[in-house]
Amino acid sequence: MNHTPAPVSATLLNPGPVNVDPAVREALAYPDVCHREPEVAELMDNARAKAAAICGGGEQHTGVLLTGSGTAALEATFASIVPPQGKILILDNGHYGERLHEIVSAHSVPATRLEFGWSERFDLREIDRRLAGDRAITHVGMVHHETSTGMLNPLSEVGTLVARHGRSLAVDAISSLGSEELDVCKHQIDWCVGTANKCLEGLPGVSFVCAPRLRLRELGRWRPRGFYLDLHRHFVAQDVDRAPAFTPAVQILYAFDRALDLALEETVERRGERYAARATELREGLERLGFRPILARAEMANSVTVCELPAEVSYPDLHDALKQRGFVIYATQRRLGPTVRIANMGQLGADDVSGFLAALTEVAGRLRAAA
Repeated sequence: MNHTPAPVSATLLNPGPVNVDPAVREALAYPDVCHREPEVAELMDNARAKAAAICGGGEQHTGVLLTGSGTAALEATFASIVPPQGKILILDNGHYGERLHEIVSAHSVPATRLEFGWSERFDLREIDRRLAGDRAITHVGMVHHETSTGMLNPLSEVGTLVARHGRSLAVDAISSLGSEELDVCKHQIDWCVGTANKCLEGLPGVSFVCAPRLRLRELGRWRPRGFYLDLHRHFVAQDVDRAPAFTPAVQILYAFDRALDLALEETVERRGERYAARATELREGLERLGFRPILARAEMANSVTVCELPAEVSYPDLHDALKQRGFVIYATQRRLGPTVRIANMGQLGADDVSGFLAALTEVAGRLRAAA
């Protein structure tokens, strides 16, 4: 794949970062400021409250902000929440489920992994059996939108099951939060991890955790497994001291705060409808052109489609030709074979989709003719 420069106004069809509202980009121009000043404390208070609100949190919930990608917030959460005498059950049906297991393994967190196979649905009966048969399990970890395949996992059903067994549920909602139905109260989630630069339509560099304050306070009962990514340290600094534990990306936080305003104004439901409309347009066009989705439509999230590539079309050639025309697509993990990932997160309209499909028609036709 050639290193073709992206056009100035590239349409991003990768699953984050995304094309953002101009108001979000303009927020980056906030003047230079010391991170220990009152205005930054106010910014963090506001962004934490809004992040909790977008998760459906009540008065007992709060957000904890971290400078870093969504993986930083994942690592802070999954390395922090399981007590020494506890154990976490990781539900794995894709690359990001595997990543959860890699995180807990790296920190020597007691864990067991329940693998279903990539692109395979969770077996709720097997989860039930594992929880009933292993009383050492205190937590369950899952990915809501498994972005490697585009599968939306059954959050409501897992939440009900975990709560019935009296365990604590931790959710990687990095690629779902802001566009899919998710409510930490309704779905009985104790730990919800999100990021700025996907369906919340912010810019890369900020991630967060939404949890009840009670659960966050409890983390102080045992020795942390990390330093910079000690979730309890960040919670105490932000909630008690009203100051960041370490230097945050302040201008990115201002952009995230603006993105949260726009997300709350639009509402998750309406944003989900907007994304679903774009996804339908994309999927119908892709199938017409011979790009067959690997999942049934009922299994897909509303923001990512993974398709098999036609035999005559290679991903590197497709990527480079589309990038020259102003559209950036995304690779998949090698395990899936010759496939391509097309996302419709961010500020995309019907014209963006129709323009992409026109470019794809031209490029795929040329590549097939040359094969």
